[in-house]
Amino acid sequence: MKVFVAILALVACVSAEEWTVKTDDQIKEISTECLKEHPLSAEQINKIKNFVYPDEEEVRQYLLCAVVKSGVFCTHEGYDAGRVAKQIKMDLDEEEVKKAVEDCIAKFPKGDKANDVVVLETHTCLMSSTTGEKLKELLKKRRETAEKHE
Repeated sequence: MKVFVAILALVACVSAEEWTVKTDDQIKEISTECLKEHPLSAEQINKIKNFVYPDEEEVRQYLLCAVVKSGVFCTHEGYDAGRVAKQIKMDLDEEEVKKAVEDCIAKFPKGDKANDVVVLETHTCLMSSTTGEKLKELLKKRRETAEKHE
């Protein structure tokens, strides 16, 4: 029975062919859902907004929730580098983003680590890369533009 459940879960992750890049509104909705499921303190939220990701269980669980709900991470297969690249590329070169994601995935393979640990390690790696620095700049500009229009 355990094998059947594992196979079923694996098929669910792999066969989600209808995955699409999430819009900003969908990302906000996912974030809200994950904050309800995994509440963070105001200090943790502030750190995340400033691209600091503390290695704390609440933060790891929140990030895991967000990547699973966005469809870029499967709890059985790990990250889908192609989906991550499509989701976060914005004005960046998609192949460059995919390569950076693949490099970080290779540094922090699932192995015997818990999914939330792998997600945080990979996320931290990506955000500290050259691609991550470019992404942070784009996100800062996007946030500033949004704040001006509020």
